[in-house]
Amino acid sequence: MKIYNTLTRQKEEFVPIDENEIKIYVCGPTVYNYFHIGNARPFVVFDTLRNYLKYRGKNVKFVQNFTDVDDKIINKAREEGVSAGEISEKYIGEYYKDASALNVKKASVHPKVTENMNEIIHFVQGLIEKGYAYEVDGDVYYSTRKFADYGKLSKQNIEDLESGARIEIGEKKKDPLDFALWKAQKTEDELAWQSPWGLGRPGWHIECSVMSTKYLGETIDIHAGGQDLTFPHHENEIAQTEAQTGKPFANYWMHNGYITIDNEKMSKSKGNFFTVRDILQNYDGEVMRFFLLSGHYRSPINFSKELMDQAKNGLARMQNAKLHLQHLIQNGNGEMTAEESAQYTDLEKYRQKFIDAMEDDLNTADAISVVFELIRDINTVTKEGASKVFAEKCLLLLDELTEVLGLLRKDDAGDSIDEDIQKLIDERQEARKAKNFARADEIRDLLKEKGITLKDTPQGIQIIRE
Repeated sequence: MKIYNTLTRQKEEFVPIDENEIKIYVCGPTVYNYFHIGNARPFVVFDTLRNYLKYRGKNVKFVQNFTDVDDKIINKAREEGVSAGEISEKYIGEYYKDASALNVKKASVHPKVTENMNEIIHFVQGLIEKGYAYEVDGDVYYSTRKFADYGKLSKQNIEDLESGARIEIGEKKKDPLDFALWKAQKTEDELAWQSPWGLGRPGWHIECSVMSTKYLGETIDIHAGGQDLTFPHHENEIAQTEAQTGKPFANYWMHNGYITIDNEKMSKSKGNFFTVRDILQNYDGEVMRFFLLSGHYRSPINFSKELMDQAKNGLARMQNAKLHLQHLIQNGNGEMTAEESAQYTDLEKYRQKFIDAMEDDLNTADAISVVFELIRDINTVTKEGASKVFAEKCLLLLDELTEVLGLLRKDDAGDSIDEDIQKLIDERQEARKAKNFARADEIRDLLKEKGITLKDTPQGIQIIRE
């Protein structure tokens, strides 16, 4: 597999540290609200990376943190008159609900900052002892200039960074480039822990260094997240971690591109800020996942109603192919014919085409195209029907590939045909038997309004979604 490494700015052959366990760390959400469509992209993309590596027989240890200590959480708690812990626990629960709707599986470990405070304090102490950090009135800062390779991920040099750096009011750091590892408590209602420097809490960047090394070791295979995290977050993680361990932090850095909304940057002030919870009011979570995987992960993508409708139609094509094969299985019989056996051998070429796309820097856009090529050929060879065994094998192949993408994971027939719809289908059948074609047509139109089309085939009625 080739992966584009942000650190080297080129595609590289992916060589794991340990073939028996690939270690991946992905930056998770700050839990003070529902996560938005921009957050959803790395969650879906790197969940798909894990799926693919597992599909290829690899064992993956996948860590994604929850930032449950942050100014935004504290401010939200003040607004709502509750504790910061209540806010973070509420939105961790909401994260799981929305992630599940997108078919994003839970990580191997979901560590929280609040559960790793002793390790964070110990890590900061280590940096002070090594001369990479210093304390001023309860605050601890990282001495950025002490780390010779600072800027290697974002390809910025100290001189360029220096021109844009400044010291904010209230900060006591020695150099504008330095950043906070530990913040002294400012007000009594702030979250705070006892430390060698007094009551306080960690800065943002330190948490990922600590949790990655704790759960995955000093050097990991892949560190991933959104493009916006490259600088300063990931740059600072490298500086902290490599100063502490003296070893490379991550061998490969993967960053997904930005999402724009109707070709504009997403912003609350512009009124074009959409949480996943908002979007789920109008679109199924699988439609959103399809949309997020339909472009290459490193490319920017634009979110719009038109493109979401296209994703909905694309997913419906996949769902209808699955329903078609399920229909053939339910109504067919017999073993494969010699012709079908040859046809299936030909269809298996799409497995390798799919793998080739995914091996090329996780090209999910091309992988989805391969799935549609497979569906086209399946539809062609099963147009006049198929044996049960042939339909079963085709469905297994379709499921094998779509499972990697995290698509078609719902029981389509069970989910889409509720009791009322089934009653209408049965009534239409009775009307047709009674030659009451006017009523049959009326029911057909009613079903069409609900997005259901019925197709009469030699094997019986086939249900097609629109």
